[in-house]
Amino acid sequence: MAPGPTFLTVAEVASQMRVSKMTVYRLVHSGELEAVRVGRSFRVPEHAVQQFLGKSYFQAG
Repeated sequence: MAPGPTFLTVAEVASQMRVSKMTVYRLVHSGELEAVRVGRSFRVPEHAVQQFLGKSYFQAG
């Protein structure tokens, strides 16, 4: 079986980003964070989290 993308649950993304699950749901629903719907829950590709965090950096000072 070929290795595919790794998917994270909303709780795992929230823990990794140190935000609430509701914040992750808001990011998904606004389209800022890519996700796949599986049944009634969402799964977020690990690469999408890295992309989102990469775009969120800003230069201070």
